[in-house]
Amino acid sequence: MIALLCMTTAFAKNEAAAPEATNVAAYDLNININRLSDALNLTNDQKEAVENIYNMFNTEMSYATQYSSSEREIMVKRAIDTDVKHMSYVLNDEQMSKYMAILNATIKNRGIIK
Repeated sequence: MIALLCMTTAFAKNEAAAPEATNVAAYDLNININRLSDALNLTNDQKEAVENIYNMFNTEMSYATQYSSSEREIMVKRAIDTDVKHMSYVLNDEQMSKYMAILNATIKNRGIIK
């Protein structure tokens, strides 16, 4: 009887933690840079710069998962704003418009911003 209670408690504890784990996975924004490069029609120099900026963005998003919900929202907004600012230095207007559409769709599809 005690073993059953312990197993049930452990199961319930793991179930309660499951949504958080799923939420953390949503912030892992690894993408295929080659596909992004093709979609945006990037030059080789742009591709290298975009890859560096995106790696920094993905790292900032990963760090955000370590904080409480309210702090996470602030960190995510800051990461997105920084990413957009840096991308605007590298991409032309047409590329930036496409990138914003891709970024917004990705963030909404993952439930990061509701």
